[in-house]
Amino acid sequence: MKRRNQFMGMVCLLACCCGCSGRPEGAVRLPIVRIDTVGVYGTPRTVQFPGCVRAAQEVNAAFKVGGTLRTIFAEEGEFVRRGALLAALDARDYRLQAEAAEAEYKRVKAEAERVMALYADGAATPDAYDKARYGLRQITAKYENSRNQLADTEIRMPFDGYVQKRLFDPSTVVGAGMPVLTVVSAEAPEIEINIPGSEYVRRSEFDGFEAAFDFWPGKRIPLRLRSISPKANANQLYTLRLGVPADLRPLPSPGMNTMVTIVCRPSGPAQVAVPAVALFDDGDRTCVWICREDSTVVSREVRVERLQTGGEAVVGAGLAAGERIVTSGVHRLREGEKVAPLPGVTKTNVGGLL
Repeated sequence: MKRRNQFMGMVCLLACCCGCSGRPEGAVRLPIVRIDTVGVYGTPRTVQFPGCVRAAQEVNAAFKVGGTLRTIFAEEGEFVRRGALLAALDARDYRLQAEAAEAEYKRVKAEAERVMALYADGAATPDAYDKARYGLRQITAKYENSRNQLADTEIRMPFDGYVQKRLFDPSTVVGAGMPVLTVVSAEAPEIEINIPGSEYVRRSEFDGFEAAFDFWPGKRIPLRLRSISPKANANQLYTLRLGVPADLRPLPSPGMNTMVTIVCRPSGPAQVAVPAVALFDDGDRTCVWICREDSTVVSREVRVERLQTGGEAVVGAGLAAGERIVTSGVHRLREGEKVAPLPGVTKTNVGGLL
């Protein structure tokens, strides 16, 4: 019985303590709400496509005339300066033809000059003068053509670069225009990718290009757009050629594979997105609560463009990115009321369970 009386006394004492520990009389309890920052809708999207490194210039070098291949002066993989001799034909016949054309040219030229001199003195007829003049023009063209054909028995390097492949060996008879050597330039290469039509029609949104290589882990190379093919290939894809920075060292070699990321800016005017639960109706207006620096709230009318399936509302007017709005408890607030932001989850309160 004595223990029972002691226990009841402790209960009464605790009850008294609890009653005395309440809020002071007249204290105001602030509404606790969630505050979020307005974010930009339509952040830049990225798409990736596989690409291949191509030489900035690749030429199949060929003779303009046919003949027997006499000498190739460069080996595969050799660096060659612009203008250096790459290959030559057996030029005996073309040299003889040029010598004969030169002799005939000199003879006709001397005769034409003599007739023109006589015509100037009034001792030759106009008909003789015209024949001499046109004859000289004809033999001059023939002589120049023979000289050009002799010069065309040589192939010279069109730019500083490398011999990629030899297609024929000396003593082979090659025709005019038949490729003999493949050469590539030594300047900064290009990267070629192919994109589908769905991305091609949105090419005006392309805002940047980056390449990633396996031998450069974590490094992204900025690229510059050089050209976009206006016509699809046999696979219904459009080809983009992207330039690699010239000061990049080491430069990627033609034939290497890469992955290219295209950064696309949002289309249309800038918009913002807010959680749909932040919206409330005020008569015929759609509004949100703006949280000021002093933690008071004011309503603001917004124009909602559309609602997303993920629970976001796209706002076309009335809000700016970076503003703070109330996103919970919006239907029990009053204009100018002061609120208490809901504390965020701390690192030690994983999952917000405490």
